[in-house]
Amino acid sequence: MKLTVIGCSPAWPNPGGAQSGYLVESDGTRVLLDCGPGVLARLREAEPWPTPDAIVISHFHLDHWGDLVPWVWGSMFQAGGHTPPALWLPPGGRAALADHGSRLGFASMFEQVFAAREYAPQAPFAVGALTLTMAPMLHYRMPAYGARVEAGGATLAYSADTGPTDALSELGRDADLFLCEATLRDAAADGVPRGHLCAAEAVAAAQRAGARRLLITHRPYELPLDEGLELAYDGLETPV
Repeated sequence: MKLTVIGCSPAWPNPGGAQSGYLVESDGTRVLLDCGPGVLARLREAEPWPTPDAIVISHFHLDHWGDLVPWVWGSMFQAGGHTPPALWLPPGGRAALADHGSRLGFASMFEQVFAAREYAPQAPFAVGALTLTMAPMLHYRMPAYGARVEAGGATLAYSADTGPTDALSELGRDADLFLCEATLRDAAADGVPRGHLCAAEAVAAAQRAGARRLLITHRPYELPLDEGLELAYDGLETPV
């Protein structure tokens, strides 16, 4: 399994950065975890129009799904003819996208481009060679889901956006790579209920999970990271 970081900025873009988008590949299958602003343009640097097998959205904060909008317009008006990717959404996601569509264009705009469906929490589903399990996280009052991706004996865990929660330990259990957010300078910078982690909390979550490798993401450019911690960056390619 291979991970390519397409974009890893937090809710505001780092200088020159794209927001959340992580391409996971195994045995010819390609799945994009999240599709935030800037991700589509980055993908188009590698191919005229991206053709992943599926896009999986963790939650409906704009920095994790916003580039589905230009993906629709491009597919309709410029880049037709490609088999649409499956679009896996959180529970209630099809209605949410219809609502967004009614405000941005028309209610069925997303369904006309993507093969949309909703995942069930903790119920594994297959996309080609990859098996994904989506687990509820803690992200303020927004339903959000982390992803556990398995293929060929390797496991990638992706926290998406979350505050401290026991669910992180199971999500990252024995993972070969734990891609974990660390948006905050410290825990005191967050609200109530919690919605993000600081770096120390991400490290603690990875240790509790027994993950073999921790890759920090969703980190503001302005915040330093302790030496010895590995930080994701746009364009990073790494085996899992």
